[in-house]
Amino acid sequence: MTSIDEAAPHGGEADGPPRPDPATWGARNAHDPTAVRDEHGVYWLFSTDADADGPLLNAGVQIRRSTDLVNWEFVGHALDGIPGPALAHTGADSLWAPDVVRVDAEAGAEWRMYYSASTFGSRTSAIGLAVAPEPRGPWRDRGLVVTTRHEVDGHNAIDAQLVIDGDRHHLVYGSFFGGLHVLGIDPVTGFALDAPSPGAPASSPGTLIARRPRSVDTAIEGPYVIPRPGGGWALIVSYDSLVSTYHVRVAVAEHVEGPYVDPRGHVLTDLDADPRDVGLTVLASHRLEGARGILAPGHASVLTEPGHQLLVHHTRFAETPRQHEVQVRRLVWTHHGWPLVSVQPWAGAREIDDESSWPSDLSELAGEWEIVEYTDATEAVAPSRRVVVGDDALAGLIAHGAGRFTRGGDAPVDAVVFPAWDAVRACQTLSFVARGPSGSVVVGTRVR
Repeated sequence: MTSIDEAAPHGGEADGPPRPDPATWGARNAHDPTAVRDEHGVYWLFSTDADADGPLLNAGVQIRRSTDLVNWEFVGHALDGIPGPALAHTGADSLWAPDVVRVDAEAGAEWRMYYSASTFGSRTSAIGLAVAPEPRGPWRDRGLVVTTRHEVDGHNAIDAQLVIDGDRHHLVYGSFFGGLHVLGIDPVTGFALDAPSPGAPASSPGTLIARRPRSVDTAIEGPYVIPRPGGGWALIVSYDSLVSTYHVRVAVAEHVEGPYVDPRGHVLTDLDADPRDVGLTVLASHRLEGARGILAPGHASVLTEPGHQLLVHHTRFAETPRQHEVQVRRLVWTHHGWPLVSVQPWAGAREIDDESSWPSDLSELAGEWEIVEYTDATEAVAPSRRVVVGDDALAGLIAHGAGRFTRGGDAPVDAVVFPAWDAVRACQTLSFVARGPSGSVVVGTRVR
């Protein structure tokens, strides 16, 4: 689940070479990340207390900052250790999976951070709330919003995200065990609407929106809900084993409370369908030519800014599976309203956001492409392959402008083609994301 204990080696410095100074980490050791931008244009990344090189030296939610979402500087922790109420309830030695959002409160704008406290494999967990005047802090703990106990069968109070829908606030949360839930939040206090008293934890789990069967270890976590263009919502969620088969799937709903449905019509609470078929896989382990193998990417959040949306997630690597870091990728919406994710990492100032300049003619799609298809997520890192796109492949496609293309019939396609920076070849090119004829997601980069 969200803890990285099963992936991180333990022992002091005497067991090996000196540990790297956190000041040198950069993007490394960022796990379960979320990013925001302050009024000065500085990006702040909040993530789980994690150190793949050994036991934690400090705890309290790691913070990094950046001016381009590419280069990150570790700057410390939001809180001075584990807040008292969270520590008393869980005995946790670290905080996990923070979600940070700006809220226009009665006393003025404030930043709210929902953090998780737990221990690996346990339902004795808590989601707490801290507040600050700006992302850099200072952060002050307000108390516990949701709590659970391991001996009580059901949900698990970790992996929270605050969803703001006009004057309604919701907390989407959960991990493994009893699945994912959404709970009403008081916009003024930041605590549950059904709390028995001000500042007390919620009295109910809320509405169930997703779960998985025991045959796959009920492996689902890290929910993140975003508005869907034209109305409705999309749920972005991580499936399977944190250190090997982790990957990202999506589903959509008319309401925040669900039901969330995938393109095949499966509801994400369905326990009877084949669990491999529920949800649309949009990011999984893969390897591009000349690049490190991306292993077990997931626990994603979304940064929405003028001109673009970005998926912010952690990943491991095939060559160094114990190491992990934050990566950022463009998220785009297809003509039919599905959120898909670029195979190329975000390149900052090199990116082109003006959608009016994105391909609008079929002839722009011809050429040789390096592609990856996300089928069954396994421990294997799927290799890319090359295909040549010519007239036959383009037959029947309809251009909708701004890079959107569709095709109906027996070989349906719902694709977005956009400018991208090729991180391996260090050049501008085109990239694409698509729901392909087989129903799975195909992503690629034009190489010729």
